[in-house]
Amino acid sequence: MALAGTVGVRTDPLLSHNFLITLIDTSSSLALSALTTAVFDVALGGFSECTGLEMSLDVEDYHEGGRNGEVLHFPKGVNWSKITLKKGMAAGTQLWDWHYGFVSGQGKRRDGLIVLMNDLHLPARIWNFRRGLPTRYSGPSLNAIQTSVAIESIEITHEGIYQVPGVGIAAAGVSAAVNLAV
Repeated sequence: MALAGTVGVRTDPLLSHNFLITLIDTSSSLALSALTTAVFDVALGGFSECTGLEMSLDVEDYHEGGRNGEVLHFPKGVNWSKITLKKGMAAGTQLWDWHYGFVSGQGKRRDGLIVLMNDLHLPARIWNFRRGLPTRYSGPSLNAIQTSVAIESIEITHEGIYQVPGVGIAAAGVSAAVNLAV
């Protein structure tokens, strides 16, 4: 373990405040077009909070005859939690416009990338959600007595979250190699 300290490799837990969110227009089928759209959509990515990176597995209980002391459990399906993004209100109306597009029948679903970065600002984990649909928009709570930041939020229902494999492996591989060398 002394070698790890000498080399400077650490395996501290990742800090949860260092992240980036990008929303991508899913109506585009060309990779170049999707990349261009992602660059322009970064303006939507200045969020101060992201919650809902969750999934749960539904199980079906089966009471088998003759086995009175136990219940068998079988996987049935997965439930994806809604993602909630919050940010300080700015001059733009992009979140409102995205949600209101569906109200007026002209909305487009968006894929999204949620990137958690390490202390060197390199991607440590990347989650990708598919076909996001803005199901709730919340404007700020206004109170003339308080001096807090006006926060807007959007809740996104989606069709699955996937963790991008191999991200952060280089750092983990270096750490494992250092630990094995000790």
